Amino acid sequence: ITAILGLLALPVLSGAAIMLLFDQTIGTHFFDTNAGGQALLWQHLFWFFGHPEVYILILPAMGMVSDIIANGSRKPIFGYHSMVFAIAGIAFLAWIVWGHHMFQSGMNPTLGMTFMISTMLIAVPSAIKVFNWMGTMWRGNIQFHVPMLHGVGFVAMFTIGGLSGVFMANTPVDIYIHDTYFI
Repeated sequence: ITAILGLLALPVLSGAAIMLLFDQTIGTHFFDTNAGGQALLWQHLFWFFGHPEVYILILPAMGMVSDIIANGSRKPIFGYHSMVFAIAGIAFLAWIVWGHHMFQSGMNPTLGMTFMISTMLIAVPSAIKVFNWMGTMWRGNIQFHVPMLHGVGFVAMFTIGGLSGVFMANTPVDIYIHDTYFI
């Protein structure tokens, strides 16, 4: 799934970089608003790559944490099939949430609401993963070796980030906390 995300996301960034290179070298005006270009086009192209990139980076870590927790708990991963479907759900939703980085851009409120709802939906497969990790540890013969401690720490940090992400996905909240130290 990570390879598929990379295969689909990197050409978008490459295309945006080529367009920017052309703007700077051969005089095109893709992003130059003074010449009729669209400044927001760069932001859309960047975040259309950038948001799946977040999951390109974290999905392998989630796989490692799943193995570490299963090993450290001395039992198989709880709900293996739901974990796989959760990863697929996260990958699918990664493509339709890029706009939550652009709530301040003046987008149409209906479009903003669509991005807000899809961003909140990504909490569902993420929560499935957290509950499966906790279910794996439940009544397991837990060995607190260093990798297991890091795995448990990952689950805790991921949960904290997910809880804050649910309300930051709300456009009315995000508009006020955008570009603050909280974020």
